[in-house]
Amino acid sequence: MKIGFGNEKYIKLQSQKIRDRIAEFGGKLYLEFGGKLFDDYHASRVLPGFQPDAKVKMLLQLKDDAEIVIVINADAIEKNKRRGDLGITYDLDTLRLIDAFRGIGLYVGSVVITRYTGQPLAEAFEKRLNSLGIKTYRHYPINDYPSNISYIISEEGFGKNDFIKTDRKLVVVTAPGPGSGKMATCLSQLYHEHKRGVKAGYAKFETFPIWSIPLKHPVNIAYEAATADLNDVNMIDPFHLEAYSETAVNYNRDIEIFPVLSAMLEGILGESPYKSPTDMGVNMAGFAICDDEVVRQAAKQEIIRRYYAELVNVRQGMGEQSDVAKIELLMKQAHVGTEDRPVVAAALRKAEDTGMPAVALELSDGTIITGKTSSLLGASSSLLLNCLKVLAGIPDEINLISPTIIEPIQKLKINIMGNHNPRLHTDEILIALSICAATSDYAKKALEQASKLKGLEAHSTVILSRVDENVFRKLGVNITFEPKYQTKKLYHN
Repeated sequence: MKIGFGNEKYIKLQSQKIRDRIAEFGGKLYLEFGGKLFDDYHASRVLPGFQPDAKVKMLLQLKDDAEIVIVINADAIEKNKRRGDLGITYDLDTLRLIDAFRGIGLYVGSVVITRYTGQPLAEAFEKRLNSLGIKTYRHYPINDYPSNISYIISEEGFGKNDFIKTDRKLVVVTAPGPGSGKMATCLSQLYHEHKRGVKAGYAKFETFPIWSIPLKHPVNIAYEAATADLNDVNMIDPFHLEAYSETAVNYNRDIEIFPVLSAMLEGILGESPYKSPTDMGVNMAGFAICDDEVVRQAAKQEIIRRYYAELVNVRQGMGEQSDVAKIELLMKQAHVGTEDRPVVAAALRKAEDTGMPAVALELSDGTIITGKTSSLLGASSSLLLNCLKVLAGIPDEINLISPTIIEPIQKLKINIMGNHNPRLHTDEILIALSICAATSDYAKKALEQASKLKGLEAHSTVILSRVDENVFRKLGVNITFEPKYQTKKLYHN
C-alpha cells in the first residue's frame, strides 16, 4: 500500500497543538472528541498511512495530564440504540470504551448520563455503573436549548446539572455515538468551573472535514459520503473568511451553531475566545499529508465503497434512496464512478461466466484474482485460497486443503449442526488451512501470506453473510457488495 500520510508526524503535531490550547486557557481544557477514538478505519482508508489507533497513541502522549469523561444520552439507553459498526447498544459500548481506555493506561474519570428524566433503563444503567465503582453524573434537558441563552446560562439551565469533578488539565469528553450531548456537557462544565473561579476553556477535535485542504478535495467529499444519512454538508467557514480573509473548511452543523455557541462562551467567560468554528478546532491531520495524489486516489475509492454500502442499506431496508442520490452527486463532484473500481467488473464477469456468485480481489501489483462458488466452497472461501496461492507462488493445481478434510466439516455442518448450506465459510476455511499447515509446507506457506491482504480491494456479486464479511474486515480487506442476495428468501442471516 502506498503511503500518503505521516502517522508519527501527525501524533507529534496533534499532541503539541492540544498542549498549546491547554496553555492558552490557563491550564485546563475541555476537549470535545468527535468521531471514533478507537479503530478509526475510515481515516486509515482515506489517509493511507494513518493508523486506526493514531488518536489513542496521540492521547497517550498526554496521558499524565488527561482524563476521559464518557457521555451517553438517557434516551439512547431507553431506546436500546446500537452502534451500526459493532452491533452493540450504547450502554454496552460505554462499558467497552471504559475497558479499552483502562487497558491502554488512560484514566476514565466518570460517565455522564445526559437528558436524564428518570428513564427506567437509564436509571438501571446508572446503578450498574455505580456498583462497578464508576462515578456517574446526571445532566438534564434544558427548555429551548440552544436558543434561549440567558436561561441556559443560569441556575435553572446549566446550573441544574451535576458538576463533574475532574482532576487533570485535559478533560477528553467522548461518547459511544452522535447525539450524546458532548458539547453541552463541555459548556455546562465551563459554567460550573467559572462559578468556582477556575479558568477553563473549550475546544473541539474532529478529524473530518479537514479544514486546511480544499473544500472539494476527495478526502472531504469522502467524509460527506460517509455521513450522507446525517445530512452533513461541507462548507467554506464564512466566519473564518470574514475574520482572517482565509478559506477554511467546516461542516454545516458547526457553522450553524457557532453564533449560539459564541454567545454562550461570551456569557460564561465574559468574551468568546473564538472568531470562527474553525478556530475552535485543533485538528492537524491536513499537515501530515505527505503525498496528496495517493490520498486523493484512496479517498475516491472510499466514495465508491460508501456508494455500494448505501445501496446495500437500501436493499436491507435500513437506508434511504435519497442518501444513494446524495452519494451519486458526490461521485460526480469527485469525478469518479463504479468503473474506477476494477474488482467490480471482474467479479460481475466471473459471475456471468459461472452462473453463480463470485468475488474478485485486486492485489497490490494490480493483478485481479477471482473466486467462484463450487460444491465445496463459497466464492469468498475460494477467493481467499486462490489469493494465498498466488501470493505464496503455489501452482494453481495444488490442493491446499484436501477434500478429505473438507467433507467431514460439511457433514458436521449439515448432519449435526443443522445447517442447510454445506459450503465452507471463510472462517471455516482458514481454520481448516491452519490445521493442514501443521503437516503441509504448502498450507503453511499460504497461511503466512494472510497479512498481505490488508488494505486490498474486493467486490462480491452478492451480499455476503455476516461471518464472511467479518473475516474480510479482520483481514483488512476493503470489500463491497452488489445490492442483492444469493437467494430470494425474505430472511437472511
